[in-house]
Amino acid sequence: CSNGFSYSRYTKKSHMPSLGLALVLLVSLVSPTSSCTEQEKSSLLQLLAGLSQDGDLTTSWRHGTDCCTWEGITCNQDRKVTDVSLASRGLEGPISPFLGNLTGLLRLNLSRNLLSGGLPLELVSSSSILVLDISFNRLTGGLSELPSSTPARPLQIPTTPCVSAPSFAVLELSFNQLSGNIPSGLGNCSVLKLLGAGYNKLSGTLPDELFKVTSLEHLSLPNNWLEGALDDISKLINLVTLDLGGNELSGNIPESIGGLKRLEELHLEHNSMSGELPAALSNCTNLVTIDLKANQFSGELTKVNFVSLSNLKKLDLLSNNFTGTVPESIYSCSKLTALRLSYNPFHGQLSEKIGNLKSLLFLSLANNSLTNITRTLQMLSSSRSLTTLYIGCNFLHETMPEDVSIDGFQNLQVLYINHCSLSGKIPDWLSKLPNLEMLFLQGNQLTGPIPEWISSLNFLFSLDISNNSLTGEIPSALMEMPMLESDNTAPKVFFELPVWNKNQFLQYLTPSAFPKELNLAMNNFSGMIPEEIGQLQGLFSLNLSSNRLSGEIPEQICNLTNLQMLDLSGNHLTGKIPAALNNLHFLSRFNISNNDLEGPIPNMGQFSTFPDSSFGGNPKLCGPMVANHCGSAEASPVSIDPIKQIGSEPLLPKAD
Repeated sequence: CSNGFSYSRYTKKSHMPSLGLALVLLVSLVSPTSSCTEQEKSSLLQLLAGLSQDGDLTTSWRHGTDCCTWEGITCNQDRKVTDVSLASRGLEGPISPFLGNLTGLLRLNLSRNLLSGGLPLELVSSSSILVLDISFNRLTGGLSELPSSTPARPLQIPTTPCVSAPSFAVLELSFNQLSGNIPSGLGNCSVLKLLGAGYNKLSGTLPDELFKVTSLEHLSLPNNWLEGALDDISKLINLVTLDLGGNELSGNIPESIGGLKRLEELHLEHNSMSGELPAALSNCTNLVTIDLKANQFSGELTKVNFVSLSNLKKLDLLSNNFTGTVPESIYSCSKLTALRLSYNPFHGQLSEKIGNLKSLLFLSLANNSLTNITRTLQMLSSSRSLTTLYIGCNFLHETMPEDVSIDGFQNLQVLYINHCSLSGKIPDWLSKLPNLEMLFLQGNQLTGPIPEWISSLNFLFSLDISNNSLTGEIPSALMEMPMLESDNTAPKVFFELPVWNKNQFLQYLTPSAFPKELNLAMNNFSGMIPEEIGQLQGLFSLNLSSNRLSGEIPEQICNLTNLQMLDLSGNHLTGKIPAALNNLHFLSRFNISNNDLEGPIPNMGQFSTFPDSSFGGNPKLCGPMVANHCGSAEASPVSIDPIKQIGSEPLLPKAD
């Protein structure tokens, strides 16, 4: 299973002396009758006959051969089929009901194919199957239907599985298109260890009977349309994983959660749950992950005694309504690798005890109301393991620290100090971060030039210093950034938590998935665009809008063949649009409005796809996109709707 659940535990083993086993094997080799039965062979061939794509199974599955030797088939010593393992074979078509004739079948794995229709009643009512995995297919229908077993109608999962025998230990249905309610009959499955039905279209409430299956260890139903509240879950005493994220659940986390002593993974993110976190959560001492992001939880966190959660590695409370200060008991969770408290109305200062989190790799405190940025950075710099730090939208109107005592962050790769309205300059201590890959300082009030040391950050590939008050010319050092000069990508290291952006529904799992970006927009840069800009051939996005740049658009900019977004609007650029910009075949967003450009607008290639607003505010331009037609004696001003300027739209997620 995809969640690491082991099928091997559900193998029926027979114990015999090695000599006896050798004799059995010898007899099986010489006996002409020791092969699978004709009924079982026929049942498997019926499956094959119904498939429109059989993944080349026909080369192995042939009449006149022992089906126990067929690819994907395992038999026991009695030559009865026990395993059908056909995952990732490219199979297309329905699942044959004749598989139900395999009376000794223990494990059926048809996952990661393109199978359609429903799951035959004959399989669900099987008294032998222990493991049923049909995840990652295109199966449809409702879980609550009880259809007839006729070929004319797709067969679905009935309301009463496990009636003839409570056989299922693993039932994995995730990543299909199943709909309807979760049947209460699953409560009959008294030995069920794993139920996975995430990423379907299931709806309705969770049946009470499901919470009485005391054998359950993994309950995973994320990303459906399930609703209602969690009531008494205390009987799930063996539960290790509870994943109900991405549904429409409401209500509180019940106090009865304290009875789940074995619980390690709690995922309730992206629901509509509310209320305070129960004190009983402190009793779940084996918890490794708590993910409650994007709900409406409120109150202070002080009810939960994090001291007792000594195994906790990941705590994600992003985008809730928690208040008060960050409780000091969190800092006792010495195994924490990821802590995200962003988008909550916390306030005050961090405790110096945050330095106790020696294993912390990922810290996100964005959009709280924290104060004292200098002290915060000094304390955090002792977290030598830290690779990702989001502290934007805090420390309003404070001063960017230049204190040399900020020493550390040797492993920091991603740093967001954005939208804090900080005064000061781009600080020199940033030059001491040798592994920095992404730096976001936009939305402050920083002044002065871009420092020359910027080119010494050998791994920096995404820089956003837009919406500040920076001055001077664009330095040559910026044109010598190693990662922007090449197509090389940053080492693929995964975030401890997915970086989620609720406004654009974008989620990144690794920094290297972010595009290479240079954003200097909305500053006071002057002078000409350097010809050396053509060296930055790795760039995906270049935004120089709303500055005081002058001169012509350099021809060398046409060398940036990876460019998908180019914004030069709101400057004082003159001359003609380089015709070679047509060679930027990936360019999908382009804006040169509000300059003083002249001459014809190229009308071939990508340029024929850009809106008129991309060129407005340049009275001397002519072409079919603007009011001036080339060759006319008079040139009339071209207006532009400022709301449509690309320079005013965020292209990438800027805060976590």
